[in-house]
Amino acid sequence: MTTNIHFDLIASFYDRAIGAPDPEYLKAALALPTAGWLLDAGGGTGRVAAQLRPLVGRLVISDLSAPMLAQAQEKGIACPVQTHVERLPFPDDHFDRVLAVDALHHFADQRLAVAELVRVLKPGGRLVIEEPDIARFPVKLMALAEKLALMGSHFHSPQQIGYFMAANGLDPFIQQRGATAWIIADK
Repeated sequence: MTTNIHFDLIASFYDRAIGAPDPEYLKAALALPTAGWLLDAGGGTGRVAAQLRPLVGRLVISDLSAPMLAQAQEKGIACPVQTHVERLPFPDDHFDRVLAVDALHHFADQRLAVAELVRVLKPGGRLVIEEPDIARFPVKLMALAEKLALMGSHFHSPQQIGYFMAANGLDPFIQQRGATAWIIADK
């Protein structure tokens, strides 16, 4: 399984360097609590999932990096799955909520990844993708830094991510919060 070696190398200090998004905003964006299942796709160390665990019935975190998933297990996240988001090993219509925070630009094929996230989302469920907005100057600098670091990142505008969702039958809306965009849709 091919991984981005950068994340394997930074797993032990990633949480201290990045921090977690606002849990109250996440709760509202995901319409939590729910008794159902939540998938945190590209969830790495579980920095986000650990905050959400008390608000969902069951939690699964997926990521390519085994060292990142090991950090998630140290936080008590019992269902880490090492996988490509473009080929999720879950049945159709399985999750009540699906989340990808600051991860889509790292996926090899973002269109296919969004299609997979929609596939595993139950009817009536909610998909939330949080991404840096490439139209913002600080994000352009971050994208350049990731390119120079050979991370293979590819940033899309919030509108383009919305188009990926719409191509899979969803009707997304976009919320801007500073240099970050939240693309949200119900199935």
